[in-house]
Amino acid sequence: MTAYALEWLSLLFRWFHFVAGISWIGTSLYFVWLDNHLTPPESDADKTHGVSGELWSVHGGGFYHNQKYLTGPVGQPLPQTLHWFKWEAYWTWISGMGMLAIMYWIGASNYLIDRSVMNLTPLEAIGISVGSIFAGWLVYDALCKLLGRRPLALGVAVYGFLVVAAWGLFHVFGARAAYIHIGAIVGTIMVANVAHVIIPGQKKMVDAIRAGQAPDPLPGQLGKIRSVHNTYFTLPVLFIMISSHYPMTYENPYGWLILAGISLSGVLVRYAFILSHKGKLVPALPIAAFVILAVIAIAIMPRGAGTSRTVAFEQVQPIFAQRCAVCHSAHPTQPGFAAAPAGVLLDTPQHIASNAQRIYQQAVASQAMPLGNVTGMTKAERVQIAGWIASGAPLK
Repeated sequence: MTAYALEWLSLLFRWFHFVAGISWIGTSLYFVWLDNHLTPPESDADKTHGVSGELWSVHGGGFYHNQKYLTGPVGQPLPQTLHWFKWEAYWTWISGMGMLAIMYWIGASNYLIDRSVMNLTPLEAIGISVGSIFAGWLVYDALCKLLGRRPLALGVAVYGFLVVAAWGLFHVFGARAAYIHIGAIVGTIMVANVAHVIIPGQKKMVDAIRAGQAPDPLPGQLGKIRSVHNTYFTLPVLFIMISSHYPMTYENPYGWLILAGISLSGVLVRYAFILSHKGKLVPALPIAAFVILAVIAIAIMPRGAGTSRTVAFEQVQPIFAQRCAVCHSAHPTQPGFAAAPAGVLLDTPQHIASNAQRIYQQAVASQAMPLGNVTGMTKAERVQIAGWIASGAPLK
């Protein structure tokens, strides 16, 4: 399969993943909001029929009346038509795994493996990739069964497990791939919660109601726990989805710790929103999230170009030709690339000079480029580039 065809497959899967993710996250956020705004039913008849909460709302030129039955209606049949919210989750995961396969499995040598981290063959790297994703679900599920009655302890244990997983993956894959795999682990946990706990539990309750039996509330309660977990996973996963645009976060010796801090800030913000749904404003939560982000931003701030001597363009031009232009050119020669990544061209002096600050951020400050250091740029070469940029990026 040509690199051009892979580019199109990547585009289609990414687009699909984006649309499906919006649908899933949108419905998830809506139902959390809805659940937290329900009020006790005003009608005695509704109470008799099992309504535990209700909400009136207005949208799109009409009025809506939502009612919640914890264990289904009492004394009246359950309608045959029920709207299940599951395919949004399933398609998000399927399209995400498709993207992972196209970019990180087929392109393992360029995107997954960083031989300065661990010298893996593509087959070994793909095996670890697949194994880590499904092992993540198994560990999470075991923690839920072990600590299900202690929600705070469970939350701390799950967070600790994911931090350890991030640390481990940073010692196996390239930094960008490590971030994406934590996202894949969390995304798999979320969709497995839907497929193996939430939906089966709801189906058991539906079957019992339609058989004229009193439904066991336990499956619904277990599903609720997993649904709450999915809510708190949402913002960290969204950050990971956009993290590839910000190598200053992952291309750092402590990138796994940066991910842990940013994820924690997302959880705090999500918790603040949930409390606000209930009329409780806790400014300390978003303030704490901001402080965490501020500490991270200060800690990873670039400390300077690393050289004060003047460097001429003729000294760095061979570096760009050998290390950068093989990918960043109108016609890349590096296997696996049909077009210049992000459309950035570094194949002429003018292109190089116009991208000087981008080069500094990517090749010097974060050292994210070359990707996986596939072309073998040395520390001395990075210092040369830094010196050239500090000299004003002259072309003469």
